[in-house]
Amino acid sequence: MAKPSKSAVAVAIILLLGYIPALAASRDMVQLQTQVQTLQESIARMQQSFDERMGVMKNLIEQSTDNINRMTAAVDALQKSVQQQNSESASRNDQVSGQIQALHDSLDELKARVAKMSKQMDDMNAPKQDLAPDAGSGQPQAQAPPADVLYNNGLRDYNAAKFQLAAQEFSDYLKFYGTTDLAGNAQFYLGELNYRQGQYPEAIKAYDAVLEQYPGGNKTPAAQLKKGYALLNMGERDAGVRELHSLIARYPKSPEAAQARDRIKRLVSESSGRRAPASQSDRE
Repeated sequence: MAKPSKSAVAVAIILLLGYIPALAASRDMVQLQTQVQTLQESIARMQQSFDERMGVMKNLIEQSTDNINRMTAAVDALQKSVQQQNSESASRNDQVSGQIQALHDSLDELKARVAKMSKQMDDMNAPKQDLAPDAGSGQPQAQAPPADVLYNNGLRDYNAAKFQLAAQEFSDYLKFYGTTDLAGNAQFYLGELNYRQGQYPEAIKAYDAVLEQYPGGNKTPAAQLKKGYALLNMGERDAGVRELHSLIARYPKSPEAAQARDRIKRLVSESSGRRAPASQSDRE
């Protein structure tokens, strides 16, 4: 067999050296393509996971929005309920105040009847006196109606809104029976007559007369309460609030003190921008 020449060997070596790099390049290309495909698959999985998480987030946001809307509606309903309860509470306070006033009036009428019976008993037990008029006197003096009759007439006309007639009857009662137990009540109703007609300065004078001349009467707390209301209605807020605080300090357990606290509370609410509904007792 013939021995290959050196030139043939050299050509073979050259061809072999050229084939090895080509083979290595082909392997690198396959590996690169494999890595790219793996990366693409990873990106696809990440995209799918991201889409799934975004869907979950969207559902959570929608649920949170629904919950917020429901909570807002619940808060609005609760606020309306509280406002309605406050209004109903003020109305109940007005009804209680009216009932208390009616009880006071009934008590006054009962006292007048008891005073009448007591007077009749005194007349029965007292010695008879000569009722003939003095010959030297001029015309006989007019007799005043009995105390209970005069007071009850004034109270009846007051409740019937016959203000002028009631004012005359209560004034006559004070003129003829100014030292009786019901004199302070008659003075109070004179103030009430002025108050109902919007004559607040005159009403305050009448209430002051109750406070000064009949401090132990059963109408004294009511007179101070209505004096405070009258001052507030005149726009004298500071003076009115002071009067209500004074009433609370003097008669802390009285129904009038409870009404004064309620009025002060609503005045504070009005000042802070949360206007409370006016009660019937404030308007009367």
